[in-house]
Amino acid sequence: MAEATIQVKHKVGLHARPAALFVQTAAKFSSKIKVKNLTANGNFVDAKSIIMVLTLGVMKDHEVVIQTEGTDADAALDALKSLIEGNFGEA
Repeated sequence: MAEATIQVKHKVGLHARPAALFVQTAAKFSSKIKVKNLTANGNFVDAKSIIMVLTLGVMKDHEVVIQTEGTDADAALDALKSLIEGNFGEA
């Protein structure tokens, strides 16, 4: 299992378009991927479900924990970290 804690810097947090990009990226991997809003002390949810990701209520400057488990766990974690750290492809 791989795990990382990352601060979300996107102006709307993990909502709408950023959440969709997050879920689309997670869906590319066979590993089980979970995410939780550490700032709000939330529970882990399935990172491949847009509804579940939106329920986390991740806002700008919140920290999320991503856990991946499976054959491509490291690649999945790296891709999701890069997406968040790269501000979801926005300037």
